Amino acid sequence: MHYWIWIFLPLLKILMSKMLARLIDACHFAGTLSLRKLINYFRIKVSYSLSKLIRRPKHAGMPLSLSIEPTTSCTLSCPECPSGRGEFTRPEGKMDISGFQGILNQLKGHLIYLMLYFQGEPLLNPDFFQMLALARKSRIYTATSTNAQHLGDENARKIVESGLDRLIISLDGTDQETYEKYRVGGDLEKVREGVRNIVKWKKKLRSSRPYVIIQFLVFKANEHQIPEIRELAKDLGADRLVLKSVQVYGYQEDTELIPDNNKYSRYLRDADGLWELKKPIKNRCYRMWSGAVISWDGRVLPCCFDKDAHHQLGKLDDHSFKEIWKGKEYSAFRSQILENRSNIDICRNCSE
Repeated sequence: MHYWIWIFLPLLKILMSKMLARLIDACHFAGTLSLRKLINYFRIKVSYSLSKLIRRPKHAGMPLSLSIEPTTSCTLSCPECPSGRGEFTRPEGKMDISGFQGILNQLKGHLIYLMLYFQGEPLLNPDFFQMLALARKSRIYTATSTNAQHLGDENARKIVESGLDRLIISLDGTDQETYEKYRVGGDLEKVREGVRNIVKWKKKLRSSRPYVIIQFLVFKANEHQIPEIRELAKDLGADRLVLKSVQVYGYQEDTELIPDNNKYSRYLRDADGLWELKKPIKNRCYRMWSGAVISWDGRVLPCCFDKDAHHQLGKLDDHSFKEIWKGKEYSAFRSQILENRSNIDICRNCSE
């Protein structure tokens, strides 16, 4: 009996610590809410439900969530990333702090969730930590995603001190050879050290933030390492591990990127042996009612699948966000979603 207790107790402690971290994260999220934000959420949900019912776009409220692009710069060359492949047709650059402040001034009363990431590596923007401070002051739940190549001791301390709520760290292999098959130019040891730095400073500063997520993109080349990444995430002290399916641009062709295990793939082979989306494309998309993406230079985009801004719905240099959000271009795009979403190129490879 005592033998089994000594085996079970460490597992119970790990489980309890993970549950506690999630609970604390949920409390941080709840702490950013207000009556005004909850009313806005209700208006969004009702107008979206009505639009699905009548098949015409009816929209009320302002966005609940927003992704803002600090920069398009990145030091890696990931094969499925436009930034890494150098294939942008839109201008590249970084958002300045005044532009960011202008966005917050327009939306902070309604915004619940802010992702400081779109394309590029956010830590390469010198104003990144000031952006976090402004969002924190505005009582918005903040998150970002990083390749952790710039998550040294000083930056880790600044992130913890900033009050960032959620930190997503990309770690797609448990050895350097596998890791760099996708994170071309990346150093696995820097990622490990970056996670350790965050965990260390959380303890030193007695902070419950950020909630640390290790994100593992599952490819054919690394799917055999899933048991190992589970152990590594636990050893590094991450709060959570997310196994994420990968978006492949040319998925219709035979590709070495798509994993063999269908559980971790967005795609399945059809009767002719060609790849197709696992989930059918439905003529609806909650994101078009609840959130948006803003590029570094103020282009308002429908969602994170429009990486090269081919579906720009307006620009903040010319109009306020509300004018764009309620404007004809946005309404027309929502109409397309409800009529035939599969006709929109960025929707044909979407897991929504």
